[in-house]
Amino acid sequence: MKKVLLGDIAQIYSGGTPARDNPAFWNGDIPWVKTTQIQNGLIRREDVDECITKEALKKSATKMVPAGTILMAMYGQGKTRGQVAKLMIDATINQACAAILAKENVDTEFLFQQLLSLYDRIRALSNTGGQENLSGGLIKEIKISLPSLPEQKAIAETLSTWDLAIEKLDRLIAAKERWFSGVVSDLIPNSGKKGWNQYRMGQLFKERSENNRGDLPLLSITRNRGVIPHAEAGRIDSSNDDKSKYLRISPGDIGYNTMRMWQGVSALSTLEGIVSPAYTVCMPTEKIDPDFASFLFKTPYMIHQFYSYSQGLTSDTWNLKYNHFKKIPVNVPSVEEQKDIATTLKSLQQEIDNIKQQAAALRRQKRGLMQKLLTGEWLVNDAGEYNER
Repeated sequence: MKKVLLGDIAQIYSGGTPARDNPAFWNGDIPWVKTTQIQNGLIRREDVDECITKEALKKSATKMVPAGTILMAMYGQGKTRGQVAKLMIDATINQACAAILAKENVDTEFLFQQLLSLYDRIRALSNTGGQENLSGGLIKEIKISLPSLPEQKAIAETLSTWDLAIEKLDRLIAAKERWFSGVVSDLIPNSGKKGWNQYRMGQLFKERSENNRGDLPLLSITRNRGVIPHAEAGRIDSSNDDKSKYLRISPGDIGYNTMRMWQGVSALSTLEGIVSPAYTVCMPTEKIDPDFASFLFKTPYMIHQFYSYSQGLTSDTWNLKYNHFKKIPVNVPSVEEQKDIATTLKSLQQEIDNIKQQAAALRRQKRGLMQKLLTGEWLVNDAGEYNER
């Protein structure tokens, strides 16, 4: 495969943002795409949450982009910058999005797959101003491996089949999660149900403040993955060598980020270890089932309660120490009913987790295939079969 510059095989331009203070520009019927919608996948109409008017299109820097165009996020925090997506609709774009239109003899789907495979390399680029942003100039300099047009189409068709399977699973996961949220709301309503008992959190949980357990492994508490070994959290280990003040957490305990509980950062532990003093560790009493509590703590109503009881002048300093946590009122059923609810929700959650594992396995398999096909190590024939060159 020959190496070419992206700027030589594609037209590249960005969009703009219509004035926010002009009501004549907004709430129209023309989709307007932001970097938050660019997530290494496809962008459909239901993925876009803002629309502009024809007036805005005429009088602002935003541009109409045809369906099939590749978009790349030039700015963005976290993993956003460098991600790409393919438009499935005609839309306009903001100034932080780069539109990439393949030129003649370049297959758009092949180019999309190439840019997906180069995500980590693209993220490492930055502009000369020292900011971690991409520019049109940098994007044009991205090197692309380009085979003949027939081979581009064969590779693109093969990889698109995997994308279709992954997308179906992703949409199934999204639908299941929406349904799951509804089930949680039915089983754990905001103010409880008739016959449920009201307690203060201090009656349901006691603080575990045991330290000096440097013999135990270091753990992290995450919002979505639960309590996991710190090495698996993907974070730089900035912990102190002296772990004497780190807190012990045991299976059945619930730990939460003291400064981010108002954002729902809590988890039920299945592991024995120690966590940073930035966390609070709660031991359930005989009045509360730990599994039930783990679902209760994730409900919007309870997260709002955690927000209401947090202390501090700004969001950067808000915290929910145990002394305030224990005052929060909550309605819960009998322990037997708590266990029944938790069993139902755990079963449904496991079903969703199984589908997520299937999607993750497909993504791993596709990445391996991309490495072979997009580097030219494997060749695709007319029958869609691939072999070593």
